[in-house]
Order: sequence, then structure tokens, then C-alpha cells
Amino acid sequence: MQALLAPLGEADGVACFTRLYLAVTQGVAARLAGVEFADPAFLAQLDVRFADLFFAAIERPTPAWAPLFQSRTRKGIAPLQFALAGMNAHINRDLPVALVDTCTELGRELRPDSPEHQEFLRVNALLARVERKVKASYATGIAGLLTRLFHRADDAVANFSVDRARDAAWANGLALWKLRDEPAIAAEFLGALDRMVGLAGRGLLVQARLRRFF
Repeated sequence: MQALLAPLGEADGVACFTRLYLAVTQGVAARLAGVEFADPAFLAQLDVRFADLFFAAIERPTPAWAPLFQSRTRKGIAPLQFALAGMNAHINRDLPVALVDTCTELGRELRPDSPEHQEFLRVNALLARVERKVKASYATGIAGLLTRLFHRADDAVANFSVDRARDAAWANGLALWKLRDEPAIAAEFLGALDRMVGLAGRGLLVQARLRRFF
């Protein structure tokens, strides 16, 4: 991610998301130091598969990612809007796929109340704390000024929740897991999910008018 950021401009929409993703990844890694998990192999493999889908989207964006890549240089969009649009695509579309791929590769069963689900929920709690801290960084400096200048950025912050997105991702992962022996239906389901997440992403990236301070 650091190599990806190097050539990108500060205001590039993909850079805004990548900085958030990198900061959250580093923050979670720091908080995981010394924490013991029952199934670290599952979490490590899930992390790799999840990140791989973001790097794949850079080369070939799916419908969920298309709004961010198409709007990355557009004026009138706050940095936090770009960051949340990336989170929307990555969690709501990519995480269900990563869950299925990881369980398939490790020979695990993706099901409610499984050890894997408990590990997933433990990470949720860590992510919520790190996310709040990272989001706060968008309220300072130039990025913060731009965020405060636009009405819609406030709406985006209020309406997007990582916890809710990850809960939905787990549910959609379960659906894809149940459909793994029906590849045509699974592909239709994922295609519909992809498009729906893309529609939500467009809503997060609506250009906003400047806030009046006088």
C-alpha cells in the first residue's frame, strides 16, 4: 500500500482510501501485539485474501469499486467521502468473497457461531476503536478543512458503520458459502451484490455544495 501511495497525489480519491486502509491495518496490527487468538491461521489468511481483492480492483475495478475509481479526481468531494466509499466497496463486496476463499483454502466451515465467527467478531471490536481514531485524523489539517467545508461529508460519516458493514459481509459470505455448489447462482448473487454496493458508493460520493460560514 505504501508503494501504491507513492506516486498518487494527496487529493486523489484512491489515495484517500488507501491512506485510511493502511492506517487501520497498522493500527490493528499494533493492538494485536500480544493478543492470542484461537485460530490465528484463519485471520492471517483472511487478511491476505482480503487485501488481494483490493489490489485486484486497482487493475480491474468491479462495479462496487467503479464509483471510487471514476470519481477519484472529481472536485467537490471531501477526502473522508473517498475513504468511506473505498471502505464500502472493500467490506461490503470483497469481504464476503475473502471469507469464502479463506474457508475453502483452509478446509473450514463457514457457519454462524463457529470459532471463525468468534475470531471475526473479536477483530470487529478492535477495528471499531482504530476506525474512530483514524477517522478523527480526517478532522485535522487540510483534509479536515475540506471535510468540514462540504455538507455531504457529515452525512457520510453518520450513515456508514464498519460494524454494520462487517455484519452484513458475514451474512453475505454465508449465502455465498451455501451457494458454492451452484456456481451459476453464486455468480448471479455476487453480481447483484457488486452492483448494489456500487450504487451505495455513488451515494457516498455525491458532490456537495460548500458550507456557508457567513
